Amino acid sequence: MRVTVIGSGYVGLVSGACFADFGHQVACIDSDERKIEALNNAVVPIYEPGLDELVERNLSAGRLTFSTELAPAVREADVVMIAVGTPSRRGNGHADLTFVMEAARQIAGALEGFTVVVNKSTVPVGAGDEVERVMRETNPDAELAVASNPEFLREGSAIDDFKRPDRIVVGVEDDRARAAMEALYRPLSLNVAPLVFTDRRSAELIKYASNAFLATKITFINEIADLCEKVGANVQEVARGIGLDNRIGSKFLHAGPGFGGSCFPKDTRALALTAQEYGSPVRIVETVIAVNEARRDALAGRVIAACGGSVAGKRIGLLGLAFKPNTDDMREAPALALVPALEAAGAVVSAYDPEAIEQARSHLPNVIYAGHAYEALDGAHALVLLTEWDQFRALDLARVKRMLREPVVVDLRNVYAREEMQRHGFVYHGIGRPRG
Repeated sequence: MRVTVIGSGYVGLVSGACFADFGHQVACIDSDERKIEALNNAVVPIYEPGLDELVERNLSAGRLTFSTELAPAVREADVVMIAVGTPSRRGNGHADLTFVMEAARQIAGALEGFTVVVNKSTVPVGAGDEVERVMRETNPDAELAVASNPEFLREGSAIDDFKRPDRIVVGVEDDRARAAMEALYRPLSLNVAPLVFTDRRSAELIKYASNAFLATKITFINEIADLCEKVGANVQEVARGIGLDNRIGSKFLHAGPGFGGSCFPKDTRALALTAQEYGSPVRIVETVIAVNEARRDALAGRVIAACGGSVAGKRIGLLGLAFKPNTDDMREAPALALVPALEAAGAVVSAYDPEAIEQARSHLPNVIYAGHAYEALDGAHALVLLTEWDQFRALDLARVKRMLREPVVVDLRNVYAREEMQRHGFVYHGIGRPRG
């Protein structure tokens, strides 16, 4: 099939490269000329494990192309995917559909013959109806069908998620659109990936509801972690005990600094606002949002308390800046709340992240950025572990102890065992575990 993807950001680029790897002919379109030039030279602007090799391989094979010219690629396509950003609007938190609607207008003006236009962007319920209205208004003679195909990619494992998905959700209102989407995803039939067809609005809501439920699990175990600290229980043992119940499951039951990234914060807010507008508020989701924001705001207090009640004039060695491992994404990262609060309390922060430093510089200009983990810790009064990159899981603890000015470790991801850290002479602070 001939597939055109509008938007070469995270979702568009991963989707386009994976579809090309299936054997489809894919054109990725973006208005950013510098990004397109880089991609045509196989230079990928984001960090995602395996994506650079995937792009280079399919570029070389001629199955994947990059361009700023939308109209020619749309005219030739069987399927056109809208994969542009839907950021939260400043002030109210609603999903901003400006880029989606502009893409819809441009696509409509370029259509020739029957084409399936697919919303891959995360959009609120009813956005597909609005996209179809705008397109038919722009080009009343266009022969088109609008579908919803939300993505469920986890940053850091997006390629595997795309090629071995739990499910593929497709919202359609047209039999021809359904047939086209079945053909598009036929290469995944060997993996027996469930292709779930629904109406458009249900597909849109599935995306928001899925992310809200996962965010709820994270927030739930974080609140249980706080209770564990009060009663002397161990949240890791509690999480294991409840996670073995098949009705609950173990995933997303890891206590930590709260959820961040490009999806959960934005999507929970958008879902809560949509529910309010329809007079059917989702109180659990509203509480999840509030609890998560409060948790992020309280991170600095944990570090300050571990440092004896004050960080004024102290150096804090921070390991991890990205919101999760295997990405350079700083959107809604806990570091964006923690670092300014520590600096406001008088601390100097030195930090290291394997991939996110360049992204972090514009957000956190006063941080001293290190070239490796041990450099960030040299002379620090405390080590704070914020992102659980693999290379932070097996630090040379004797070396860390020598480099720290004071043997204080604040492990916000529970990477290390308290007993092991105490054997090495550290004053160790985890999340939801007895301090002893």
